[in-house]
Amino acid sequence: MSVLTIVGLIVASMAALLHVAFFVLESVLFRLPFGRRVFGVRPEHDSPALRLFAVNQGIYNAALALLVLVGLVLTVAVPDATIGTVMIIAGCSVMVVAGLALAVTAPRRTLPIALAQGGLPLVAIVALVAG
Repeated sequence: MSVLTIVGLIVASMAALLHVAFFVLESVLFRLPFGRRVFGVRPEHDSPALRLFAVNQGIYNAALALLVLVGLVLTVAVPDATIGTVMIIAGCSVMVVAGLALAVTAPRRTLPIALAQGGLPLVAIVALVAG
């Protein structure tokens, strides 16, 4: 395994863990005052539809993290597991697109989060493809 591949796997792991954190924030903590403050939602505007949206978004992030984590396990555990690398790149690609969408829709408020959301997986993709 090349150094670039190892870097790609480590950064993909970081991206997956970040998306697990997004899941917790959106699907678990959103119901609490801390979670609502993170998203700039005042309690009086916390409608059931908004909670439903947050939980649903969290599930998407958990699914992306799971896709990348399963790909990591396959890449490390199975010799010549091309499918694992493909799974990592697929999951990371969706993360990059979501980060770009977030950056474009609300750049002033969300740029640091968008860079984290899309930047780590982009580095992972580049490293895996180059490795």
